[in-house]
Amino acid sequence: LAAIMNQPVIMVFTHDSIGVGEDGPTHQPIEQLIGLRSVPGVISIRPCDANETAEAWKVALRQTQHPVVLTLTRQALPTLDRSKYADASGLERGAYILTDTPGGSPEVILIGTGSEVSLCVQAHEKLTAEGVHSRVVSMPSWTLFELYCEKNPAYREEVLPSKVTARVSVEAGSTLGWHQYVGLAGKAIGMKGYGASAPIGELMKKFGFTVDAVLQAAKEVIGAK
Repeated sequence: LAAIMNQPVIMVFTHDSIGVGEDGPTHQPIEQLIGLRSVPGVISIRPCDANETAEAWKVALRQTQHPVVLTLTRQALPTLDRSKYADASGLERGAYILTDTPGGSPEVILIGTGSEVSLCVQAHEKLTAEGVHSRVVSMPSWTLFELYCEKNPAYREEVLPSKVTARVSVEAGSTLGWHQYVGLAGKAIGMKGYGASAPIGELMKKFGFTVDAVLQAAKEVIGAK
């Protein structure tokens, strides 16, 4: 209704993934993220840390016609050191290069949202140590990214260069829709079914949300080029 009526309502959704843990599959969202993204006129944002959350609030408060959904985690997340990584103000563009390989010519692009961005960052650091050139893109909002690219077409190529087909997306939700960004040659790490009841660490390992899983996927897509 808020979208139909062009009302700038701010909604905060929490417990956004299997990170809910022991509550089990009846309480763990799977398809809700893609569901929110598919609602016309709604801006859905899934920030990765406190800095992005602050920027998301700025975006929400500036809206005059669109409702905004802030999708937050239950679990604590690390706050990225913005003196080392890109400024969180890039959130207003929907997606931005969080960290890159020297020279900006990556072999693989890791795309994350919310709680999974830190996994991408850790995987990037390990790939760098192994001599593999990688880029991490934080993509908190598909909607904001598409809106920004409509006005600034070159930005899509800047963030997701078409020549780099080795791409991995990481999000603790349905993978539906992610292939528009990772392409047919890429991999989308996400949920293929329902969750389970267990401590968060066990769940993340069981469903493949680990640094090692991201590393493996990155190497597979590089090898498949």
